[in-house]
Amino acid sequence: MAANDVVLCVEMETDEMDVPLDLETLPIRAIPPSQDHVFYPQVSNELKPFKGQEFKTWEEAHVFYTKYASAAGFVIGSSRRSRKTNEFIRKEFFCNRQGNGPRELTGNEKRIRGVVREDCKARMIVGRVKTGGFVVNIFDECHNHPMTSPEMRHLVKSNRGHTKAQKLLWQQLSMVNIPTHRQFDILGVQAGGFQYIGCTQQDLYNLERDKRKETKGHDGEMLHDYFQLEQEKDSGFYFTIKADAENKITHCFWADALSRQSYKVYGDVIIFDTTYQTNRYGLIFAPLMGINNHGQTIVFGAAFLSDETADSFVWLLKEFLMAMPGGPPKMIITDQDLAMEKAISEILPDTFHRYCSWHILRKFSEKLDAIKCRDYYEDFRNCIYSSENGEEFDSKWRSVLAKSGLSGHSWLQSIY
Repeated sequence: MAANDVVLCVEMETDEMDVPLDLETLPIRAIPPSQDHVFYPQVSNELKPFKGQEFKTWEEAHVFYTKYASAAGFVIGSSRRSRKTNEFIRKEFFCNRQGNGPRELTGNEKRIRGVVREDCKARMIVGRVKTGGFVVNIFDECHNHPMTSPEMRHLVKSNRGHTKAQKLLWQQLSMVNIPTHRQFDILGVQAGGFQYIGCTQQDLYNLERDKRKETKGHDGEMLHDYFQLEQEKDSGFYFTIKADAENKITHCFWADALSRQSYKVYGDVIIFDTTYQTNRYGLIFAPLMGINNHGQTIVFGAAFLSDETADSFVWLLKEFLMAMPGGPPKMIITDQDLAMEKAISEILPDTFHRYCSWHILRKFSEKLDAIKCRDYYEDFRNCIYSSENGEEFDSKWRSVLAKSGLSGHSWLQSIY
């Protein structure tokens, strides 16, 4: 029976017991759990407390009563320390449904979710004895509400928790950015069912929240320490970090020895893209990449930037040139960003600046009307990707413009 179930009672006169009952005609009244209904937890005697039971510490008593509550199917609360001595002379453990229900809320008050007070009297009270331990003085076993059913008992707060193996798996899944709800599915498959995991999906979200709290205010320092450790292991590892007046990271650049050596060989053309953004810190991820002799993408370096202003790009390009051997690149390919264009003209005046064809084609649907884009997009794409030399490209480009009637289009003229 669930916690909020009610008991259905049938009203009938005692002198009519010999008359056959027609249940459909009898009035049925829903009666909520109250002191008139008594529920005794069905647990083994080994788990059940008793008056006079002794414990070395109040923590030991707490553990024992928690195990009893977990087996019985209810959640416990406990009294606080003495404000004067900050010690426990008397400790009370009770059902979390102790006390009366919440009063009617007024104004902007918020309702406390998940707490149902039913004035339950179940409790265990331990008191300190002269020997220093604690003894059970009072044990009230009966409740005025049903216990949590066995099939739902794994959801009781005191029964939930993470094993070391589950926490390690959670850390590994989080490192590869698997969403929390997918992590819960994986744990369910591993355990043979969600009821055997030992925790709820919300517990995983809470674990993630606690992890963020631990690193909050220290994550910048952790990143710096990590880079220093990498530099100790590899003398060719290069990094630089810039912070603001509040000591928050605004700019960060790094490159390892392999990336720097790769630039020395394949750094004649670099690709600079800032379309990647992180969600947690609002920093822009800016990788600087190239192509090796096998046509494979290689990373020369990477950065985190707080914004996409010309000053940020100037800082990044200066750090990039300082870290890379062999001088500036011959060509740099970017998207059509004015701030980036300004920074490149200032720091790399002798480098050819070209726009990325992928970004250009992506803007065709924005710059051309829908009919022209639908009818001639493939012609423009074929012109860009299938031309083997400049003369062929110019010929195809003029042909597509003439066929589409877009010879006077200002945007097409600007990118040509």
